[in-house]
Amino acid sequence: MIVVALGTTLLATPAFAAEGVAFSASFGAGLTIVGAGIGFAKIGGSALESIARQPEASGDIRGAMIIIAALLEGATFFALIVCFAMGVK
Repeated sequence: MIVVALGTTLLATPAFAAEGVAFSASFGAGLTIVGAGIGFAKIGGSALESIARQPEASGDIRGAMIIIAALLEGATFFALIVCFAMGVK
């Protein structure tokens, strides 16, 4: 987890140096992406584990996983838009 956060910070260094971009906006965008990645990993892992335990319910589990992933993606896009809107001066 610390490696991911450090990597995100190092990769976002050009965004930190850009004129007109606030540090907090670029850092918030990085945290948003890391959080979304962790969320998608948990959704996928839990769905695969559930399907392995009850293969007959795979259709229902897959449908629920897609709906949850779509909601997470929407929340991630909203958070990114807020981060970038706060960073624009």
